Amino acid sequence: MHPVVDFPLDLARKYNRPGPRYTSYPTAPRFHQQYGRQDFTVDLAEESASQEPLSLYLHLPFCRSLCHYCGCHMMVTHRPEKISAYVDVLMREIDNAAARLGRQRSAIQVHWGGGTPTYLSPAEIERLMNHVAHAFNILPEAEVSIEADPRGLTREHIDAARRSGFNRISFGIQDLDPGVQAAIGRIQPLKLVAEVTQWSRDAGFDGISYDLIYGLPRQTRKTFGETTERVIDLHPDRLSVFSYAHVPWLKKHQTLIDETTLPPTEEKLLMLVDTSQRLVEAGYDFVGMDHFARPEDSLAQARRHGTMQRNFQGYSTHAGRGLLGFGTSAISQLNGAYAQNEKDLRAYYEAVGSNEPPVYRGYRLTEEDRLRREVIMSIMCRFELSVRRIEEQFGVRFREHFANALDFLPEFADDGLIILTDDGFVVTETGRYFVRNIAMPFDGYLEDAGSGPRYSRTI
Repeated sequence: MHPVVDFPLDLARKYNRPGPRYTSYPTAPRFHQQYGRQDFTVDLAEESASQEPLSLYLHLPFCRSLCHYCGCHMMVTHRPEKISAYVDVLMREIDNAAARLGRQRSAIQVHWGGGTPTYLSPAEIERLMNHVAHAFNILPEAEVSIEADPRGLTREHIDAARRSGFNRISFGIQDLDPGVQAAIGRIQPLKLVAEVTQWSRDAGFDGISYDLIYGLPRQTRKTFGETTERVIDLHPDRLSVFSYAHVPWLKKHQTLIDETTLPPTEEKLLMLVDTSQRLVEAGYDFVGMDHFARPEDSLAQARRHGTMQRNFQGYSTHAGRGLLGFGTSAISQLNGAYAQNEKDLRAYYEAVGSNEPPVYRGYRLTEEDRLRREVIMSIMCRFELSVRRIEEQFGVRFREHFANALDFLPEFADDGLIILTDDGFVVTETGRYFVRNIAMPFDGYLEDAGSGPRYSRTI
């Protein structure tokens, strides 16, 4: 177990600035429409030569209602036939990709996100997952996970997911305070969360994860502390504790939130401090940035063994695997390219119906991108940087190539975020909260960010 961190609030104030979350490098705002379907077809053909197992992501965009804080690509529907039609098209997209790969490729990870994957009926869950297992060889040791909304969930949903091969389930909890739930349009009492958690344990899920969000309207340090204590009592295996990103210029429905009810920055930072301390004291490993896991959990083990990776689902196990994304807005992450699917449902249907990859934008990495991606992901996932390893891998003179970035390191070291070594640096326990800030100097695209994307704050 990691020691309790004496969280420096003054540093949180200092470093709480806009910055990327680095679920990819270059980040998604750099994707462009000059990269299209033919480009992805070529890149997928190159991927077909690999023997490496893949990660698979399926995006199920439908929800029964709109949560005011939501930052996901989703749509509300109450028509089961619309969901069933989407599943039909999704299965065809999966078949098309599997055919382009040329043989049944192995999958080491499968994740369903959304939207609300468990808004599918139990029968639809089984139908879709059986289809995935027919198109790809899901390895016995694979991590197969599904996101779930406690609201509307039945024991039949849980049992259907388990029969289909899912072994991990992630519940969106966000906050358990009734006043906060009313302010964000998401009512789910503690009793309901405890019930669906017990159903999952009874069904034999290997791991149960919770998502919490701090910085929501009407939250206070006291109420979020109470939520944390109640969550600890339920013993999830992993927790993601996200900072609420209020970006109404990107997500128009967030204007439903009264900005005057958002907690002030100081209060929000104290929520993070308190929650982190409580989780570590309760026996969780601080995996990094906003993720916590029990020491025996596979994510905590992956961090210790250096196999943790970062992709569009956040931190996950099995570093270096290619990721194929299916469904509207899903992003594929191949060795040399990123490709994002159409967000518009009609455009997505038309592309898949024409047996084309439903890609509408993407990005093909340059050698400089590959170099900087390796540096940034080493910082984000290994929490260290070895100059020697990067020089051997890429044939560069690191200290010359990254001279500007290295100018930031003494300040990070003075603030206790890193420990400088002869071969680079190691991120400290405290520094893991600020790992985005530590990575940012190595980002080759942030200099012109003033006219570019507006990022959420790092803390």
